[in-house]
Amino acid sequence: MYNPFDALLFFDLREYNPFWYETGNPSFLLKVLRSRPTFLPDLSKRLASYELLSAFDVENISTEALLFQTGYLTLHGRTEFAGLSTYILGYPNLEVRTSLLAALARDWTPPVSETSQVQPRLIPLLIANDLDGMRDLMTGFYASIPHQWYANNSIAQYEGYYASVFYAFFASLGLDIRVEESSNAGRLDMAVILENRCWIFEFKLVEDEPEGKALSQILAKGSEHLTSKDFDVTLI
Repeated sequence: MYNPFDALLFFDLREYNPFWYETGNPSFLLKVLRSRPTFLPDLSKRLASYELLSAFDVENISTEALLFQTGYLTLHGRTEFAGLSTYILGYPNLEVRTSLLAALARDWTPPVSETSQVQPRLIPLLIANDLDGMRDLMTGFYASIPHQWYANNSIAQYEGYYASVFYAFFASLGLDIRVEESSNAGRLDMAVILENRCWIFEFKLVEDEPEGKALSQILAKGSEHLTSKDFDVTLI
């Protein structure tokens, strides 16, 4: 979705900024995604048929069609079987991905000061390989959410809420994020790659799994399938 005003802003300021997003804030889209909780890591790998993408019924439009028609997802490929075409959707570019996920991170969390501190502090902590700092940052953020917000906001009751917000904060920084990648050793929940280092994250619901289960699962399966001469693996 091209807006000629974005090009004018770029030439006027002589710097790269998310002009595309700023000139068309997706308040309606955020409202819809809040009302129908979506696992945010899955937004970048949606599948849809032509009929689904061409639907225009605003009251019943699918998430895939809405994101496609508003320009937040675009065509990344097409598969065909028995005459049926299936389209592979993904973000148009890094600018769109980071801007949308940053907006969702803000929209899916209450207006507390800790929320604004998460994003700018993550990169320095990652560069410094400060694991304790990252843990304290995210633990403090979740602990800062008032109990009343959970009770009055249905999105917080969504099973994938915590992992989605966690992913959104990292992905909104433009980092190299790998989610639910499979290998012969199993499937990882999330990996972040920055400056020749890889951090592995595993999400578990404490009520369903004993404390420490996530780390023990990673250690049991081993990290050899992610180890590379190109980066060091760090377990979180």
